[in-house]
Amino acid sequence: MSPSTGSSTSTVPTAFRAASRTERLDALIAEIREAVGRGLPPDLTAYLVGERLAPHLGADDLLTLEQQESDPERYRQHLLHAEHDGSFSVVALVWLPGQGTSVHDHVSWCTTGVHQGEEYERRYRLVPAPASGAAARLVATGDVVNGQGEVCGFAPPGDIHRVWNASAAPALSLHVYGADISRLGTSVRRVYALPADR
Repeated sequence: MSPSTGSSTSTVPTAFRAASRTERLDALIAEIREAVGRGLPPDLTAYLVGERLAPHLGADDLLTLEQQESDPERYRQHLLHAEHDGSFSVVALVWLPGQGTSVHDHVSWCTTGVHQGEEYERRYRLVPAPASGAAARLVATGDVVNGQGEVCGFAPPGDIHRVWNASAAPALSLHVYGADISRLGTSVRRVYALPADR
């Protein structure tokens, strides 16, 4: 989503690795590696990764305290792992109340799971500009509130959304992307500044 603000450099030459990682996070990364390694289509891969992610959400021993730190100005991204071949990355996003993203889509498939709190999401469909020359616009297709332990996944196209924390408590979610976020710095392909119907 946005560039990393708190990641450290790799101690493993073939992959990005957070300075300290828990045993549970290492186990989750191994499970994700197995699912991604099957070479299935993006939507199926996102689903399989969600199955691996769900049992770890909410566990006290998943993330270090450093990996749960917030930023008072904006939501914070912690890059936890980037696979050496660029096939996937694992990111923790920390949201204080009121923090959120712009409307955007993604460079790859994505699976998200809420580790703590609630994550609000509004999904959109892009309506192309009519022949008369009017601008394209976004149509909201649904609102989702994901609570602790819930996962969802998607693959482009059809992955336009915005995400925010509308609750009074901090929220933390894990995002797995089918791309090398250590190289790209973000999972966002495009930000939309188009009229939206809500």
